[in-house]
Amino acid sequence: MTADKINILMVDDQPAKLLSYEVILAGLGENLIKAHSASDALNILLKTDIAVVLMDVSMPDVDGFELADVIRQHPRFQKTAIIFISGVHLADSDKIQGYRSGAVDYISVPVIPEVLRAKVAVFVELHRKTRMLEKLNVELERRVEERTEELQQSEARFRTQANLLELASEAIIVRGLEGEIQFWNAGAESLYGWTREEAIGKKLHVMLNTVFPISRDDVERALAENGSWRGNLVQQTRSGREIVLACRKTLNRESNTVLEVSRDITVQLKAEDALRESEKLAAMGRVAGIIAHEINNPLAAITNIFYLLRNHPSLNDEARSYADAAEQELVRVSHITRQTLSFYRESKQPTPVRVHELLDDVAELQNRAFQVNKIQLRKKYSSASNVTGFPVELRQVFLNLIANAIQAMPGGGTLRLHVHEATDWLTKRRGPAISVIDTGTGIKPEDVRRLFEPFYSTKAAKGTGLGLWISKGILQKYSGRISYRSFRRDGKCVTCFRVFIPGNGTLNLVPDEDGGVASLGQELTNNGNEEWKASGDSNPAMQSTLLR
Repeated sequence: MTADKINILMVDDQPAKLLSYEVILAGLGENLIKAHSASDALNILLKTDIAVVLMDVSMPDVDGFELADVIRQHPRFQKTAIIFISGVHLADSDKIQGYRSGAVDYISVPVIPEVLRAKVAVFVELHRKTRMLEKLNVELERRVEERTEELQQSEARFRTQANLLELASEAIIVRGLEGEIQFWNAGAESLYGWTREEAIGKKLHVMLNTVFPISRDDVERALAENGSWRGNLVQQTRSGREIVLACRKTLNRESNTVLEVSRDITVQLKAEDALRESEKLAAMGRVAGIIAHEINNPLAAITNIFYLLRNHPSLNDEARSYADAAEQELVRVSHITRQTLSFYRESKQPTPVRVHELLDDVAELQNRAFQVNKIQLRKKYSSASNVTGFPVELRQVFLNLIANAIQAMPGGGTLRLHVHEATDWLTKRRGPAISVIDTGTGIKPEDVRRLFEPFYSTKAAKGTGLGLWISKGILQKYSGRISYRSFRRDGKCVTCFRVFIPGNGTLNLVPDEDGGVASLGQELTNNGNEEWKASGDSNPAMQSTLLR
């Protein structure tokens, strides 16, 4: 069945811009509606179901922020996605105001067609799926209410509706007004971990340690007055894991029961947080690059002045030595600014990368962290290895590994960086093997299997859980691999992350039999011992050296 077209409203007082947006978004195959003023936009919104509003920030009668405030005040449009397009640089306060007004994104002029099309497509698809889900939810609630009414008539009818509810993937629970559980479907068993027999008769929110967004009394009051309530709850599973759920409650007055339908949105919220954090870090990186670029200009002038000053006949030997020392420090500052710029200037084509120089750059940027945490850095580069690739993304891999090693040694320790040529045991290809070794707290056995999963972090609130996952994806692009081991002995621990990158310059992905990328976790499980034996990092002599 072909899905209905989604309406996209484009608001701008300049017809030329509206025409350009229409050309860019035409490929989406959706209904594109144009409005030349805020009043036109409001009239269209009142008559039409709009999924995405694309609007200019600066308009003559009512600016974008004011229009967004008006739109958000209407109950129908509180969930409508609003994307601002701005032709001027917005301060952080302006962006915060926009987000408070209901914006979901900003796009700066000049507009990149692919970016605009991709962002609008995401919200269009989200609106389409939300609309389908609402229809399904309405249908599900209708069926549940019908079956709940039949529950009072006979036990057989109750069994029939229970079987239907088992088909739902959400956790569907029926409880009494005092909270005792009367029905617990398979979705609830899968989500929370308690079986139906264990849950029936228990107090629902006591068992799940429910945390409400408002007071529980206010929720129960709204449920009694309106017959329904919906919102996000924080609950705990049987294993103690904390999850966030989108919950809908429906009151059945005839049977004095409450139907609760809950869906786990923990991963979704973490993904949204990670996206916001990524955008924030990207913005910080761009600012750092701009500052470094601006610093370079006066640095060049000062360096020239010191060169002239150093050879000036009026200086005595002592003054000349001071000038030499100052000039050396300027050279070091210039080197740091060039490094900072290189982190945020990615090349468009793969280039030769000297692995040991890249490691030195990353280590130098972490020099302050080494000093603060009393970490000794030791390097062993047995070969000057080269690969062909993109320096920025390779820096990101080693920056993630070195930063993780530093965080694992809050009380000090030793960080070793080893580089040597190796042959991959699986592909028989030659290339550099890079080991990042720390004497920190190590990896707990319960964390090992999930170490490369997205959003899984061993650092509680300090990490997003994306660093190792992103690093693994980057290395798969190079047909490379990442593996790890932790050794413990006599109360000491050493952890080694080993990266192998083929040195022939081929950038591709290694497909499995189904055409996808082979699972790194599966490779480590099946072949990890052979690889580490071949690398020499797991032999007793190496372990003794690392633990000293």
